[in-house]
Amino acid sequence: MWADLGAGSGNFTWALAELIGAGGTISALDRDARAVASQQARLRESPPAAHILPQQGNVLRPLDLPALDGILMANLLHFIGDQAGLLLRLRKHLRPGGRVLVVEYEQFLPLPWIPHPLPFSRFTSVAAESGFAAPIQVGTRRSPSSGQVLYAAVAVASISGLP
Repeated sequence: MWADLGAGSGNFTWALAELIGAGGTISALDRDARAVASQQARLRESPPAAHILPQQGNVLRPLDLPALDGILMANLLHFIGDQAGLLLRLRKHLRPGGRVLVVEYEQFLPLPWIPHPLPFSRFTSVAAESGFAAPIQVGTRRSPSSGQVLYAAVAVASISGLP
């Protein structure tokens, strides 16, 4: 079981569904009701390999999630002021050895659409503060819309460490 937090209309959710396959389940959470409706419509038109459960919710409030194998956050953390605090709270939803998969801009200075930038070097320290092993960068790509570089990184929840 995975969660895609800040799933929007589901582009990254569908990509994750292809990776985890037919036996997987993804809880696709977004605070915007229109985004959730868009996910539901997309499910009716082209169901993915994994089972997707669209739902409305806000990552800044307590979440009703089962124990998770992983959490995907694509372009979410740069909207959060207390990134380490959020990761620490979300870590409690992960099974031992669970992973967090982050897609973020390799951006150092704030911009209107990236108010709290999280370049990979900073994600490394935020992950450590939150009880995750050192993240591994698994890819980069230039955003087709902005031209900025995006990175994907995965960090595993430490079995020992923070509560």
